[in-house]
Amino acid sequence: MSWEWEYVPDEETVAAGAPPTFLAEVEKKADELVRAAEALYLHGPGYQDADEGAKHAFVNGGFFVYMITPRSELVSIWQITLDPDPHV
Repeated sequence: MSWEWEYVPDEETVAAGAPPTFLAEVEKKADELVRAAEALYLHGPGYQDADEGAKHAFVNGGFFVYMITPRSELVSIWQITLDPDPHV
């Protein structure tokens, strides 16, 4: 098994209507989170402690909610939120 990230329950549900440039920022940050988790949890499947719970990651244009699950070697993205349009 190797570390990866995914939208949960799926990309269509989580990312519906988000602009491609924002999604590119989310995915770039998700890749960084995967690399960091891989370095932090060297023996991911053997991890015995509780997961850290949901966290927020801020990117250009908004933020997203994610969770690291070491036993599954997974960074799951649950929700994305775009910054409000300042011109409205």
